[in-house]
Amino acid sequence: MTRSRFHHLLFAVLLTGFTAQATAQSPYRKILFLGNSITRHGPKADIDWSGNWGMAASAESKDYVHLVTKALAEKSGAKPEVLVKNIADFERAYAGYDVAGKMKDVIGFGADLIIIAIGENVPGLKSAEDAAKFQASVSRLLTALQGDRKPTLLVRSCFWANAAKDEALQKACGEAGGIFVNIGPLSKDQGNYARSERPFKHAGVANHPGDKGMAAIAAAIVKAVP
Repeated sequence: MTRSRFHHLLFAVLLTGFTAQATAQSPYRKILFLGNSITRHGPKADIDWSGNWGMAASAESKDYVHLVTKALAEKSGAKPEVLVKNIADFERAYAGYDVAGKMKDVIGFGADLIIIAIGENVPGLKSAEDAAKFQASVSRLLTALQGDRKPTLLVRSCFWANAAKDEALQKACGEAGGIFVNIGPLSKDQGNYARSERPFKHAGVANHPGDKGMAAIAAAIVKAVP
């Protein structure tokens, strides 16, 4: 074998190894967060909320969305493109919801990591039929978001634990091949509520996760991301 040939083969081997390593360490380029006020809520004077991030974190950087994004960026060494959307309207009227029409932008985003954080605004599931309808609607949502691709999918349970809602979310997640993240135990720790950190004029805002709660939610999600 000539020296030139040897160097060519050596370069090819090294390049293959580098490519494999880069692929193994490839970050999630696009992350989609779909949720409710815990994920993002714009300013609303009548409830004394002036932020435009996850209620009721004390700053944008301290809500779970930004904590998860920061942790994953640090882990991969690359900052992902992120899309955050409040879909409380889906929660409140999931039956017959026009997923294709109302979520055209998020479907088109083409995320390779999808994090679903819903359930808190879903009306109480009073029967097995209600639970089945909610599960079916979540399944439709997840199917539409996945499309023909194979993005990594995470679905977290409700912050305010609710057995019926959480079971429906877990079943829909399982059917879609996603990863279910149970954060229900967090609601048992009063220190995770914003009201334990500072005073609020509105009880509903105060009942949201505070900085400690947001950090706990983020930690559970980051730990579950493959």
